[in-house]
Amino acid sequence: MSFYLSGSIVHNLSLMNRTYRQLLLAVLLLGPLTSLRPAEDVRQLSFYHTHTSEKLSVTYFTDGQYVASSLAELNHFLRDFRTGDVTEMDPGVFDILFEIQQATGSTGTFEVISAYRSPATNEMLRSNSGGVARNSQHLLGTAIDVRLTDLDTSKLRDVALELQRGGVGYYHESDFVHVDTGRVRQW
Repeated sequence: MSFYLSGSIVHNLSLMNRTYRQLLLAVLLLGPLTSLRPAEDVRQLSFYHTHTSEKLSVTYFTDGQYVASSLAELNHFLRDFRTGDVTEMDPGVFDILFEIQQATGSTGTFEVISAYRSPATNEMLRSNSGGVARNSQHLLGTAIDVRLTDLDTSKLRDVALELQRGGVGYYHESDFVHVDTGRVRQW
C-alpha cells in the first residue's frame, strides 16, 4: 500500500518534526517536566490588633494543608482580649481574608478590631450597644472585624460581598468590615 502526500503536507510534517525536535531538546536541556508544575499554594497574612498592639505575620497554609502551629498562633492572637479566652478559629475566616488580598492585590496588614468573643464579652457588648447579635458569629470563632491598611473599607466590603463566602457587615462610621463563614448575607 502506498500513499501520496501533497507538497504542503510534507512541508507541514517537516515543520512539525522540527518543532517536536526543538521541544524535545528544550525539555532535555531545561530538565524534567516536573519542574514545570504550578507553584505551591502558600497563604500568608499579616495582622495588627488594635486593642493589644500585637503584631503577627504568619504562613497558615502550605503544601496543601493548614499549618497547625500557625493556626494555634492565630487562635491566641485573635483571643477575646478582654477575658483572655481562646477558641479555635474557623480557618475559613483566614481564607476569606487571603482571597480579599488576592482579589485586590493588597499587600497591607489587617487591623483587627474584634475576633473571638467569649459569651461574657458578647453579653456585655450587647447591653452597651444595639449592633451586637445575641448569637454572634464571633462567639463561634467564625467571624472577624477588620480594616486593611492599604485598602479603603468600602472596597474591602465590596470584594468580600463578591466572594459570596459568608456574612459581610459594613460599619462606615467605625471604619471596619465584618466577615464571617456563616450563611451569605449582608448589612
